[in-house]
Amino acid sequence: MRGVEVSEYGDSAVLTPTDLPEPTPSADEVSIDVAAAGVNFADIEQRRGNYPNGPSPPFVPGLEVAGTVTAAPAESDFVVGDRVAALTSSGGYAELATAPVERTFRIPESLSWAEATALPVQGLTAHNVLHEWGNLSSGERVLVHAGAGGVGSLAVQLADAAGATVFATASTSEKRELTRDLGADHAIDYTEADVADAVLSRTDGTGVDLVIDGVGGDAFAASVEALAPVGRIVTFGMASGSVPTVATPRLFFANQSVIGYHLTHALDHVPERVLGAVPSLTDHLESGRVEVVVDRTVSLEEPQQAHDALANRETVGKVVLKP
Repeated sequence: MRGVEVSEYGDSAVLTPTDLPEPTPSADEVSIDVAAAGVNFADIEQRRGNYPNGPSPPFVPGLEVAGTVTAAPAESDFVVGDRVAALTSSGGYAELATAPVERTFRIPESLSWAEATALPVQGLTAHNVLHEWGNLSSGERVLVHAGAGGVGSLAVQLADAAGATVFATASTSEKRELTRDLGADHAIDYTEADVADAVLSRTDGTGVDLVIDGVGGDAFAASVEALAPVGRIVTFGMASGSVPTVATPRLFFANQSVIGYHLTHALDHVPERVLGAVPSLTDHLESGRVEVVVDRTVSLEEPQQAHDALANRETVGKVVLKP
């Protein structure tokens, strides 16, 4: 089969399309004929060698796929031909992949393969940080950093659907307009405006009840300043490359919370909490209340294009590799 291998850590040039042996599923895995593979910042960090406990070269990257089941354990609910999306520990950038049964989900016929790739990583992350970890309630104010990105574009819509007032940050006028189209009430240019000041000025100095932050660095610092008393921040990444920190007196004097979220680690320890989001998320997607913004689909033979576009902040929504 064709796939992409990382032979050594480095820039996108180390992504090598090549012939690979077909993966052999374990007793609790399904085999999937991959129709589309999602591209995520985690893939880039794994390729660079910066991802904690990430795979060592040589490895096939890719944490999420959508496709058709070709084999499944007899005791599972899956049969050959089922349309599914799945979380893989790696190996998604290939024509064939395997995934644990419990991390494989049927997808609605209404979803395209490219759209379906957003469900396992970005969709679950967006729903989890807002609801299962963020405990969002109707009427609350939410700040979504990188609101036009893969997680952000879904989070803006999910927060809007939950009855929240949504603040979204984005770097260009086109991205800010997209966040408004998706349901953001306020779109903030973080390259020009002080995000905390912008939030506070639009909330009569109160701030927001919930912040979801996958950026870290300056974005996290702004999150702390923009947070209302008894508010909470869910931090789930550091796309800026800077580890977020906060002084605890700020938190306890205002009764605020900072909550960490990592999808894979959460799946290992509290899978029912993570996967409890699947029915709601699937229903939102099937009904059209939430849509997947697909930025581009790139050939499996040109993975460098996908990684470079994502790393350079040239994309909105989902980036997909197609075998």
